[in-house]
Amino acid sequence: MSHRILYLHGFASSPASKKAQFFLGKFGPARLSIPDLVGEDFFGMTLTRQLEVIEREAGPGPVDLMGSSMGGYLAALFAAAHPDRVARVVLLAPAFDFANRWAGALGGETVENWRADGSMAVFHYGWRRQARVGWGLFEDSLLHAPFPDVQRPTLIFHGTRDAVVPSSLSEEFARRHPETKLHLPDSDHELIDQLDFMWAETEPFLR
Repeated sequence: MSHRILYLHGFASSPASKKAQFFLGKFGPARLSIPDLVGEDFFGMTLTRQLEVIEREAGPGPVDLMGSSMGGYLAALFAAAHPDRVARVVLLAPAFDFANRWAGALGGETVENWRADGSMAVFHYGWRRQARVGWGLFEDSLLHAPFPDVQRPTLIFHGTRDAVVPSSLSEEFARRHPETKLHLPDSDHELIDQLDFMWAETEPFLR
């Protein structure tokens, strides 16, 4: 049985992202929808608020979830919390261990400046300009499990040359969930050069 699919876009992205639109073109709008997880309130974005959007969009389920980067982490968090409402999960370079990874990547001084100022400027790829994200994103991220305990069939694609989210995090998730099917292509975080391969693997997985 084929379920409705929710595609969850990444951090500072939008439903117009190239991967989202690729899979929309393949599955069609009758089956796949791409909720805007943030809307205009990028400053007030948190993981919890995005999970609330997913909860509304998922309805009683069951649905299949696809997610890229932060969207992949959110898909895993939602699936772990609502196994009765999620059938299958496909993750593209999922941003596991979000809080610890950001703290390490930014460094203590930048994190402290973010906390003290209450916001931090980042590039918003969906808007194609700088935007400020509030400290609440980081504070809220500490409340969520770094590796959600997903008990649903899971398919992961993660490039071995990913300089944003190390592929070792998906390997760690797969070690904890040996039923996971993990692909580690020679690619970067965007996985754009893997679209056809991902479609060939994802379509039968979600069929």
